[in-house]
Amino acid sequence: MTTPAHDPKATLKRYLQGTREGLVWKLEGLSERELRLPRTPTGTNLLGLVKHAASVEIGYFGDTFGRAWPSPEEIPWMAPWTDDSLPDDPQADFYATADESAEQVVDLYRRVWAFADETIDALPLDALGRVPWWGEDGEATLHTILVHVLADLKQHAGHADILRETIDGRVGLREGNENMPDEVEWPEYTTMLTAIAERF
Repeated sequence: MTTPAHDPKATLKRYLQGTREGLVWKLEGLSERELRLPRTPTGTNLLGLVKHAASVEIGYFGDTFGRAWPSPEEIPWMAPWTDDSLPDDPQADFYATADESAEQVVDLYRRVWAFADETIDALPLDALGRVPWWGEDGEATLHTILVHVLADLKQHAGHADILRETIDGRVGLREGNENMPDEVEWPEYTTMLTAIAERF
């Protein structure tokens, strides 16, 4: 799909969709255990990153612009919080429970894409919303929210890329565009980098 250079909303949507697809792609071919297994000391795991991305988009493209997710029972970890209350489990959107399958999490996220895109398509970039969890500074335009969400998801897509590489060596930007040079011999490359590091 070609995006006209003069259409900033279409450009932001294209990059957002590419990031979504790249994040989900990192789950392909792995078992439920591999998807859930913590890969860092703070518990980061591939399936949790996708569940978190769904939560991010529901919040920023839903609550911020006065739209409620149509099936609140699907997202109990996003119960409305006030300034005086915190969730029972502040990490609840960063892992799938034993009752939530990878298929369910990915299906939820794909439906969230459509929900978020309805907000994006319906509003001009200068439409004002209010992010409840930003406090007094919560007012923001759709343009600001798009940039914020894109930056957030890009960061998590990078996390997912590194996690997947540590599991089975699979790397790349997204399916069909791995964005990795073919001519590099990776073992030799890492040996060279190790040799340089060891000089210090």
